[in-house]
Amino acid sequence: MSSRKNDRELEQRAPNDPTRREFVAASAALGLAAAADRATAARLRVVERDVDIKTSDGVCDAAFFHPAAGSHPGVLIWTDIFGLRPTFRAFGRRLAAQGYSVLVPNPFYRTQRAPVISDTSKFDFRDPATRAKMQSWTGPMNQPGAIERDAEAHVAFLDSQHQVDQSKKIGTQGYCMGGPLVFKTAAQVSGRVGAGATFHGGGLVTDRPDSPHLLAPKIKARMYLAIAASDDMRQPDAKDKLREAFAAAGVPAEIEVYAGSIHGFCVPDMPLQNGKPIYNKADAERAWGKLLALYRTALA
Repeated sequence: MSSRKNDRELEQRAPNDPTRREFVAASAALGLAAAADRATAARLRVVERDVDIKTSDGVCDAAFFHPAAGSHPGVLIWTDIFGLRPTFRAFGRRLAAQGYSVLVPNPFYRTQRAPVISDTSKFDFRDPATRAKMQSWTGPMNQPGAIERDAEAHVAFLDSQHQVDQSKKIGTQGYCMGGPLVFKTAAQVSGRVGAGATFHGGGLVTDRPDSPHLLAPKIKARMYLAIAASDDMRQPDAKDKLREAFAAAGVPAEIEVYAGSIHGFCVPDMPLQNGKPIYNKADAERAWGKLLALYRTALA
């Protein structure tokens, strides 16, 4: 494991976001989380550095973010299909400013170093050539055991950093394709992962024997799942199967469908869909508040 020389420190300050006022009115618990968000971000300096992590399959490039002082709970962020890029670096900085040491790996390192996509606005899922290129990134990481090996390497990296408090559990969160990776991480490193969150996770329930929801008996983390309404419309029974799997396994979980939302609603640089934005700032901020509340409860 090695870090590069282009380390830099970034001052982080809480966003002046009017949706937070709606937050407070809607939920006292989330209001307290938002207040803590502002207070913490105002005083923490965040250090960001690019790192290389040795895995059993090669060298994974990643970004590591942490407060400038002290040790903190570790968090592993799994990206969506567009991979490690400025949007997910921004997620890492923002979360580090709340008092976490955050790793955002390039999930496609077996194929290409990040970024694999330079402009998400020009990405067309309907184009056969584009889809073929996308499958060239995802093919190697979808091989049996690949993500499980990565999860072990990434958690080991976090635990080797003095900025990570090993007495605290680790959190993991994933977006779109990153949703199943959260399940695999929580199951594979169950002794370390105390919280898992998915945001418009794709393929959490399938009819295959390796469906992510079947991993519930191996998971010891507290879970939060934010489901896009468009995903719920396509697979309305998925949320029920997830609830049943978690309940049977004794896994504490909250599963929530965000009314009117589109798959990808938490990610600011998602391309337009039929000329309309996918990203929904109000819902994304609400989901972020849920994430902070989860981590403050489960990683304490």
